[in-house]
Amino acid sequence: MFVGLDMGTSGVRGILIDEAGTLLAEADAPLDTQHLHPGWSEQDPDSWITACDEVMQSLRAARGAAFADLKGIGLSGHMHGATLVGADGKALRPCILWNDTRSAAEAAVLDANPVMREASANIVFPGFTAPKLAWVAAHEPEIFAQVAKVLLPKDYVRLWLTGEYLGDMSDSAGTSWLDVGARAWSEAALSASGMRGDQMPGLVEGSAPGGMLRDGLRSDWGIDGSVVVAGSAADNAAAACGIGCLNEGQGFVSLGTSGVLLAARGGFAPAPETAVHTFCHAVPERWYQMGVILSATDSLNWLARTCGTGAGDLARALPDRINGPSSTLFLPYLSGERTPHNDAAIRGAFLGLDIASGHEALTRAVMEGVAFALRDSHDALGATGADLQTVFAVGGGSRSHFWLETLATLLKLPLSLPASGELGAAMGAARLAICAVTGADPDEVMTPPATADVIEPRADLMEAYDAAHARYRAAYPAIRGVMS
Repeated sequence: MFVGLDMGTSGVRGILIDEAGTLLAEADAPLDTQHLHPGWSEQDPDSWITACDEVMQSLRAARGAAFADLKGIGLSGHMHGATLVGADGKALRPCILWNDTRSAAEAAVLDANPVMREASANIVFPGFTAPKLAWVAAHEPEIFAQVAKVLLPKDYVRLWLTGEYLGDMSDSAGTSWLDVGARAWSEAALSASGMRGDQMPGLVEGSAPGGMLRDGLRSDWGIDGSVVVAGSAADNAAAACGIGCLNEGQGFVSLGTSGVLLAARGGFAPAPETAVHTFCHAVPERWYQMGVILSATDSLNWLARTCGTGAGDLARALPDRINGPSSTLFLPYLSGERTPHNDAAIRGAFLGLDIASGHEALTRAVMEGVAFALRDSHDALGATGADLQTVFAVGGGSRSHFWLETLATLLKLPLSLPASGELGAAMGAARLAICAVTGADPDEVMTPPATADVIEPRADLMEAYDAAHARYRAAYPAIRGVMS
């Protein structure tokens, strides 16, 4: 049996599978996030340990004595988090999370240094790890002076599991310190940002072994033999492994808290000027590129809170089929934006509100605004040479046929819905554990799922949605000008 642990922003999800990928048990534990100031987002790293232990104990309880045969654990985690560890292996402060934008000024300074983009193949976004360390150096120098290691969130959990300071290529690619083409730490990027190589963990591929479970935890969880902890992966790379997205032309769109349009790449094709992320995949000699928007279902959740109702209730009030774009525009920049704008300061807006605009009109505008933003990501991916052919739709927002048909029409791509329910990052992490333990070929383990449904684009409405997207694109510089 194999465990996949996925550390999301709001909680840890764990699944237990057998070598054939059959789901045997699942468990969840919540996490809290602190927002001490506008733009700040932090978590206590030790709360991850508590949540992971709770999940493992729940999985053990679900399987009883059979849990003693566990062979491998794979990890998935949210990217970019700055977990600062002292010489004693303890966290020095709360982790600064991926959606924290306090280091926008530091990111701009680093990004202006050509060394950073040349080495990392990416813009230095405010959410990435390197500018967060620059912020700590400037504002918390007493903490910065004590930093022995910088770990990404899942690798702090690995330290607890194994005692090893290790990271994987896919997660490390989001720090701005990794040479993404060479799959190694860049001494030039580290030096340019005031860091040292000895402060970085060792590196392994996600499908390779990345430590052994400590004896104390094996005893606590009633496990008889040795347990391999896989090199593991960043959340989106793990999700790609979970849905079988490894090769050129394969991709997925995720309508989760954030929105992601990901394309697997067979080679290294950086294009940082597009604001597309170019990262190492979780398996050797593969890469992936993705456009990222910061507020996808978060936009609908925000509207639901504002309207005093549930997000599901808002979504169910819309028809299943689209009939043309709304006259109301929504810009989903509630927390700033990454692709294609790289703008931490921009904020959202409704345009074209009418006295008759009610919950349904606002919901429709929000869903279209998120879809327009993902169309921006599709266009940016196209500029890198990515050519998506097969795209699965995942995430909570994929339950809305209206949202998916809007998105399919804007992307001009059919969107496939997987037949199996458990194909996310936790499944990808468990699949990486299978490879790490058995040495299996990732292409044989990480196969695409059967398709339950295909949402086709509406050819009769493409021209209308293209025109609406053009209006949406024109709104960004106008709103930016007003805010400046």
